[in-house]
Amino acid sequence: MTQTIAPRAAATTTGGVAFRVRVLLLLLLAVIGAVLAGAAPASAHAALTGSDPQQGAVVSRAPTQVSLTFSEKVAMSDGSVRVLDPKGKRVDTGKTTDLGGTTYGVKLHSGLPDGTFTVTYQVVSADSHPVSGAFTFSVGAPSQTSVALSDPAVGGGVVGALYGIGRYVSYAGFILLVGGAAFVLACWQRGAGVRPVQRLVVSGWLALTGATLALLLLRGSYVGSGKVGDIFDLTLLGQVLQTKSGAALVSRLLLLAAGALFIAVLFGAYARRDEADASGKDDGSDKGGVDVDAEKRDLTFGLAIGGAVVAAGLAASWAMAEHASTGIQAGLAMPVDVLHLLAVAVWLGGLSTLLVALFRAPAETQIDAVAVRRFSRLAFGSVTVLAATGIYQSWRQVGSWSALTGTWYGQLLLIKIGLVAVLVGIAWISRRWTAQLSEAPRTKAMATAGAKAGRTAGATALAELRTKQPTKVPANSRDSSSEGSDSTDSDSRDANSGGSNSAGSNSGNSRRAAQLARQQAAVATARQKRLRDADPARAGLRRSVLAEAGVAVVLLAVTTVLTSTEPGRTEEAAQQATSSSSQRSGPLSLKLPFDTGGQDGKGTAEVTLDPARVGGNEMHVFVERPNGKAFDVLEVKVAFTLAAKKIGPLPVTPDRIATGHWSAIGVQIPMAGDWEIAVTVRTSDIDQTTVTKNAKIG
Repeated sequence: MTQTIAPRAAATTTGGVAFRVRVLLLLLLAVIGAVLAGAAPASAHAALTGSDPQQGAVVSRAPTQVSLTFSEKVAMSDGSVRVLDPKGKRVDTGKTTDLGGTTYGVKLHSGLPDGTFTVTYQVVSADSHPVSGAFTFSVGAPSQTSVALSDPAVGGGVVGALYGIGRYVSYAGFILLVGGAAFVLACWQRGAGVRPVQRLVVSGWLALTGATLALLLLRGSYVGSGKVGDIFDLTLLGQVLQTKSGAALVSRLLLLAAGALFIAVLFGAYARRDEADASGKDDGSDKGGVDVDAEKRDLTFGLAIGGAVVAAGLAASWAMAEHASTGIQAGLAMPVDVLHLLAVAVWLGGLSTLLVALFRAPAETQIDAVAVRRFSRLAFGSVTVLAATGIYQSWRQVGSWSALTGTWYGQLLLIKIGLVAVLVGIAWISRRWTAQLSEAPRTKAMATAGAKAGRTAGATALAELRTKQPTKVPANSRDSSSEGSDSTDSDSRDANSGGSNSAGSNSGNSRRAAQLARQQAAVATARQKRLRDADPARAGLRRSVLAEAGVAVVLLAVTTVLTSTEPGRTEEAAQQATSSSSQRSGPLSLKLPFDTGGQDGKGTAEVTLDPARVGGNEMHVFVERPNGKAFDVLEVKVAFTLAAKKIGPLPVTPDRIATGHWSAIGVQIPMAGDWEIAVTVRTSDIDQTTVTKNAKIG
């Protein structure tokens, strides 16, 4: 009976852990899949807010250059902006220039024909994300064009998907590396010698290192052609190394090299030091003039300082190249972003380590209530920092209530806030279980006795092999295994009697001693696990921490998507710029009373403009007397002026259609804006007047 009970209990526990781990992995894959399925091919973090000529504009003369204005600084090279004529032939010089601020231009060749021209651009925003787009303008009059207006596939395709996965893995690795190490040093120093904890932290380092190398290789193709074959192009790699994003990735690799040394010391010399203290070999006294406790404190302090420097540097490698590095208050936003990332890592990474400690740590090194309470306090501080820095970042990236609810970034932010609230709620439940978590002295004593019994059985078996003499099994071993079955005791007696009756049978003694050691160890382990799992507080803590980890996986996925999504402030500005340049106000009608000063010189001129948008329009002018009848004046002229852009006056001389009715076809409005419309009416050879009124066109 004993031989089957303990392995079955162990298998049941292992199976339960494996099932929970599989559930977490499936949850992570499902969230990532849903996010990737709903993500756009390219996330434009710098929006085009203006151009000259403006999108859809019709100009009378061909411009000498085309300028583009973005919402933030962008990086562009020669060829980033292309201008194509109606036949698809390039008419730009290929040399882009910085015109100051966030405006960039490209020169055009002279002698351009009339018709519709297409402008395409592909640049990299200041927060490292590729941006692309296209628009048209016309010279003289719109015409047919052979150029398709589809956006370049920058940031999409296979390369874009691989780059997105690399970002997920890098964030996850950072959280496990930093959070796991912080948990060990600040909460559970014995964890430095626990193999599952070591594997977790080392896995985080490997994931972050591998993802960083992959991002460095993918970067050139990601912001350029998007071709898989360009991933290993050394020329593109050299260009990436000269950019801000490339420098950040290289800095991250150098810091990871220092992180490898930190891990080696933490799980090497530091773990051995802690194991020696735990085993009772060091009593804290001075040995050979060396204060052992002081030596350990110094090592802990040195690891904490070195780890904090490496962790802050790793967080800065994101802050210096992404959202925080551009926009308003960048000098304040970058250190705030570093604190935000560190708080996330300490909280979620520590939570992952706690989960491993509760489910995977060996029975003799189970985490105690003191360590859990320490992490509870550390997590509370991390959440406080996370909330403060998150509020500032939200204000900076969203900017308005409308952007919070009306943009994808704002909606993701609301989802993240909700997930954090759920996590805090579950953490509060965990704190309640932690407060109840305790081990009675008798329980701890019995668990210790069980562990010692297993070790004694193994030592007894080895002694038999060395001396080839029968040795009795210690009484405490038999007592500790009494909870199993009587077969264990009988096997023990058989083993002893067999050793005394046949001292020369080495092979038989060896097999029976090994069997005895395995039985005793299995029974002791099963007994210790039953005692440990019988504590309802510990079981409740396991469930709540597992729930926290599940929500944290979803939170990590949402946070990663948030970092690759266009900020709400920028998206809203782009929407306003687009609507102001392409909005059609419909037919415009203005009534302008006039008085030329002469006899029979009063009346009203009504100007209608259809459809009152950028491009060609149809204009009618109706002149009436004060009594409402048609007024047959000698001449009518109209002029359009856009003072904000120093355009105009653009004169229009309508043709007389009938008494009091004047008309003009194809009136060109080159740009949307608040236009001044001036109407000149001449009622005699010497009597005329000009009246004006402002109206929004486009």
